[in-house]
Amino acid sequence: MVEKSLLDIMACPDCKGGVIEKDNKIICQNCGKKYPIRDGIPVMLVEEAEK
Repeated sequence: MVEKSLLDIMACPDCKGGVIEKDNKIICQNCGKKYPIRDGIPVMLVEEAEK
């Protein structure tokens, strides 16, 4: 689980929208891309995102 204080400063690398954590993924609230969390570390790479 990613700390709330970290989520508050994170943004989607593609559209710069705010993000939330759900189902072990970081989800952009603007464009909907889902970024994986591996070993507790968010992988915020556009190439790794699911649409």
